[in-house]
Amino acid sequence: MKPETVVIPIRKVHETAVIHPGARIGKDVEIGPYAVIGEHVVIGDGAQIGAHVVIDGWTSIGKNVVIYPGASIGAEPQDLKFRGEKSYVFIGDYTKIREFATVNRATGEGEETRIGSHCLLMAYTHVAHNCIVGNHVVMSNAATLAGHVVVEDRAVIGGLAGVHQFVKIGRNAMVGGASKVVQDVPPFVIVDGHPAKVAGLNNVGISRAGMSDIARRNLKRAYRILYRSGLTLAQAIAVMEQDLESCDEVEHLLRFLRNAERGICRGRKDTVEA
Repeated sequence: MKPETVVIPIRKVHETAVIHPGARIGKDVEIGPYAVIGEHVVIGDGAQIGAHVVIDGWTSIGKNVVIYPGASIGAEPQDLKFRGEKSYVFIGDYTKIREFATVNRATGEGEETRIGSHCLLMAYTHVAHNCIVGNHVVMSNAATLAGHVVVEDRAVIGGLAGVHQFVKIGRNAMVGGASKVVQDVPPFVIVDGHPAKVAGLNNVGISRAGMSDIARRNLKRAYRILYRSGLTLAQAIAVMEQDLESCDEVEHLLRFLRNAERGICRGRKDTVEA
């Protein structure tokens, strides 16, 4: 009788890497020179961890994630309220984190910082404690998120942009480079400036998302109601609820606006018609 076959995960680990015995490393994982992997780290199959990367804390890395040299993932939050509690970082599948990016774990017992799948965090980006970043999000070089920021799916944040704590950035929105974002960015718009103001609909992002003609037509009408009518936010929401055809994109926009606790970025006087 043949002995039972034992399947051993295939790993390509450089001899100088430091991996705690308690870390859980998946199959086909590559770990580069001088990388440091902490005790509570979980790394999914096919991930590539570059040279000098540090992954610490209760951090879970998804499948086929690529982390480039010098990045720091799961370190304690830069928050004076932090008292050493157990908190988490979760990173979804196929996300790429470029050189010297930093992702901090959360403040608060059992709380989490989460980044979705298929994201791209370029060099020197920072995701602070308790941030929630959706799927297919792009953060350009040196863009930074303060604590408790929420970024919805397919948003794009330009290089050197700074996002204030507790701000929400909506689905398919775009933040211009070097912008200062202190209020919520509604879905499907472009904001730019210091402080950031709305410059129009994100027509390119909407087109790439493959939205229906009905959705695109309704988003243009919603934009005009929100930014061209002179109505308050509450009044604009009421008009949109009554006048616009129902579709997923409009319903998402309305939910976002109803829950905009910090207020929303307003339009610029020189904004062109969407």
